[in-house]
Amino acid sequence: MPIYLPLQTSFNFAPKPLHKPHLSSLFSAAIMSSTANNNVRSNSQNTLETTTYPSPLSPPLAGISKEIEVSRAMSASSKSSLYKLTRADVVYEDEWLIAVNKPQGVYCETVLASAPTLLLTQLNQGDNLSQPELHLANRLDRDTSGVMVITKLHKVAAKFVKAFTDHKVRKIYVALCIGTAPKWERITIKSGHGRSKFGAWRVYAQSDVGRSLPGGSVVRDMETSFEVISVNGLGNETRVFKKDEENTIVVEEKAVTDDDTTEDEILLRAFPRSGRTHQIRLHCQYLGLPIKGDVKYEGVYEWKGIKYDGHELHAESLSFDHPVTGLPIVLRAPLPLWAAQALPW
Repeated sequence: MPIYLPLQTSFNFAPKPLHKPHLSSLFSAAIMSSTANNNVRSNSQNTLETTTYPSPLSPPLAGISKEIEVSRAMSASSKSSLYKLTRADVVYEDEWLIAVNKPQGVYCETVLASAPTLLLTQLNQGDNLSQPELHLANRLDRDTSGVMVITKLHKVAAKFVKAFTDHKVRKIYVALCIGTAPKWERITIKSGHGRSKFGAWRVYAQSDVGRSLPGGSVVRDMETSFEVISVNGLGNETRVFKKDEENTIVVEEKAVTDDDTTEDEILLRAFPRSGRTHQIRLHCQYLGLPIKGDVKYEGVYEWKGIKYDGHELHAESLSFDHPVTGLPIVLRAPLPLWAAQALPW
């Protein structure tokens, strides 16, 4: 039987000698590359130079605020480390949520971290109950006191997020301000809101909403309504207000400073429709009525010989339809002493 051997095939490669480019070609390529890079940089610079950002209409942060804010932050950290949520802090609770009265000078994350200890004391050790899934439904600034809601289930937290986004939660605050008593009894202010190039929150023109800001963010809308509760402890029946006027301010320019240098104590009730960072504080500053103790936004640090450790702003109530039962619910936090003393009754 014949045996077939595999056919052997060989391939001979004869590599071509490498071509050495002429020195003049290298020099020309380098010049072209450098020119292209310079053009890119030039175009980028031209783009940056032609990009105009909207100008903030509220003043920059006061110089005194930096040192005081550092001191307050350190004090709050110390106070928060010792804080324990108690039954006395609870203003409402059911199986889906718990509402508490957050004190001034305590971070809301501290309140949340303290909640499990309070809730677990209510559980019988022999019961096979799952741990609650705690979330902050709303946040308050470090020095703002008042109603803070903590949800116990993920699905309830998600419903709260939607309710806040859809403006289905009605928020009411009280603020004690220092300035010239306003000539209005009620007013609504609409403006833009965003971070300036130095990172501070500022008021922008309403017409700037949607425009880009340094850092990639955009101007967003914010709206707050105010009503005067008292001036120097006296009710509105003792004052004369301008009537038949459209008491709505649409911010398009810097606020005009009043020549009147009278410094009154004005207790305001605020109704924020949107939920922007420092919204009420910024709008009070724009109206020429900075909140007492709010040094970041031109509020007095010392008043009648007393130095203040924080601003006097309180989240008085939250109103909404219960995320599970659908029933209307109103949560109220007791007024702090400074607000109770400023009431006209």
